[in-house]
Amino acid sequence: MKTNAIAIAGLLGFLGVALGAFGAHALKDTLSANGHLETYETATIYHLVHAVLLLGMGILAERSPSKWLNAGMISCIAGICIFAGSLYILAITDIKWLGAITPLGGLAFLFAWLSLAIHSLTSRPRS
Repeated sequence: MKTNAIAIAGLLGFLGVALGAFGAHALKDTLSANGHLETYETATIYHLVHAVLLLGMGILAERSPSKWLNAGMISCIAGICIFAGSLYILAITDIKWLGAITPLGGLAFLFAWLSLAIHSLTSRPRS
């Protein structure tokens, strides 16, 4: 998972920057008109922050692999897809029910961060 996580983090980082630029330029008028510019920006920020978290976890997993890091990396990817993904789609389409699933992505983010903390507290450093 660790090598894949680093590659996925790179792709998610690329996608976060691309979607942020697309929203800021191509969709700015549409998002401003429907009142969802802030929603789209929130999606982009959480997307990028958690792509960096995934990168860090992937790098850490190379040095100190664990089930906690693996679970956290999967949770981080799920969080980006569910949290940021639902907000991106909500902002563009104004489909309101998507806001109901966004918190599930937030829970996935929380688990990813918690799994990093648990890994740190339970792993032994390698010499």
